[in-house]
Amino acid sequence: MNDRIKQIRILHNLTQQEAADRLGIPRSNIAGYEKGVRTPSDAVVALICREFGINESWLRTGEGEMLQPVDRDEEIAAFMGDVMRGESPDFRRRLIAVLAKLDSSEWELLEKMALKLAAECKKEDQA
Repeated sequence: MNDRIKQIRILHNLTQQEAADRLGIPRSNIAGYEKGVRTPSDAVVALICREFGINESWLRTGEGEMLQPVDRDEEIAAFMGDVMRGESPDFRRRLIAVLAKLDSSEWELLEKMALKLAAECKKEDQA
């Protein structure tokens, strides 16, 4: 399990400290799990799976798919959580702030523009 915990951390491009902060546990625990000198409790395993969208069976045994399948709402919620955890106002946060201020007519216009863009992309792909 130690290699799989490290693999999760690397997949998310996190330091041991950043992973520990997201899980609310000490960095030394993460280091111990990755070195194989500590075994995470069932509660920590569940926390890792929930926080990073990991298939518990894969984490425990290495069998099956690493990532849990997520539906659209879960994907959006995870994205929003990731954006809101950021400390600096990056592009994603600024974009969401602007989108949050749109009224219904502006949303309709945005949808029309997106549909036109999709149609243009489809034409280019067919050419």
